[in-house]
Amino acid sequence: MVNLKNLLMQKLRQSFSGNWRVIVIAVLATVISLIAFSMGEKQVTIVVDGERINVATYKSSVKDVLSSANIEVGQKDKVLPGLEHRIKDDMEITIKRAFPITIKVEDKVLNITTSEDTVEDVLRSEGIVVNEKDKVYPGLKEMLTVNKEITIVRVTEEIITKSDTIAYKTIKQTDNNLEKGATKVIRDGVDGERITTIKVTYENGKEVARETVSQTIKKAPVDKIISVGALSWFMPSRGGEKVYYVKKLRMKATSYTVGPPHTPTTSGITASGMKVKRDPNGYSTVAVDPNVIPLGTRLYVEGYGYAIAADTGGAVKGNVIDLYFPPEQMGRSWSTHYTNVYILK
Repeated sequence: MVNLKNLLMQKLRQSFSGNWRVIVIAVLATVISLIAFSMGEKQVTIVVDGERINVATYKSSVKDVLSSANIEVGQKDKVLPGLEHRIKDDMEITIKRAFPITIKVEDKVLNITTSEDTVEDVLRSEGIVVNEKDKVYPGLKEMLTVNKEITIVRVTEEIITKSDTIAYKTIKQTDNNLEKGATKVIRDGVDGERITTIKVTYENGKEVARETVSQTIKKAPVDKIISVGALSWFMPSRGGEKVYYVKKLRMKATSYTVGPPHTPTTSGITASGMKVKRDPNGYSTVAVDPNVIPLGTRLYVEGYGYAIAADTGGAVKGNVIDLYFPPEQMGRSWSTHYTNVYILK
């Protein structure tokens, strides 16, 4: 190289004179020095497989240096700087060998080699797209190691709507005008309709969760109304039709009459203004405590028959009822005892 430089200088001195010759010679000398420097021997360190290898080389690119050093580079190996990078003195070349890992995505298992650093890097290099809701195990920033297993769970969501029936309720109301045990439909029930919006979550195509987003009542249900009879009844012991009553009392039943020798008066006018009477085929008059049975109440007294609460008496207090009999029937028609008294509808 020195001989070439001297030869060129000699030719230039012969061809140029004066200042021009000095300038041209200086420029060419610089260029020749640069070429000589670039083609000179350089010291390079190669870091590979845990070793540091120092080499002296005249090669101009990373690729050529590695080739001359008999260092093979696999397709997935990572070389820094790149293979086409130009060599500089004291340069360090690092080779990261590819290692095996496994990627599980949906129903596929990919066994690959890589020299990438993180989970995110290898997925990007392999062209595997991770959507916002997808799950990646381990995390995207996890460092890769030999035989690392990466699992990607594809997460998708679907919005669905469904219609379901709102069953009507049955409301039962007491009806004192209806015979006990009987029922009557006052209003038929009508089912309603509800629209529910649901978010369904799938992992790798399998449903894993459902979440109710909203509910709307499209049609409100109409309750069914049924009247339930509360009117009790019984059959008189002497026969006849049903007797309907609203209340049953257990009372001490006594008897009374009007006129001598039983009473000094013979008017027979009761406290309610009615005249006393005994009518086996109709309503007889009886005396009651108005605090228990109001005057004017229609009754049925077992063993006595139909009656009307028309009178009061000094001895008639609480659950006591005093039954009227004509004077000629006193003493042989009734003896004091407890009996059932029905307050009629």
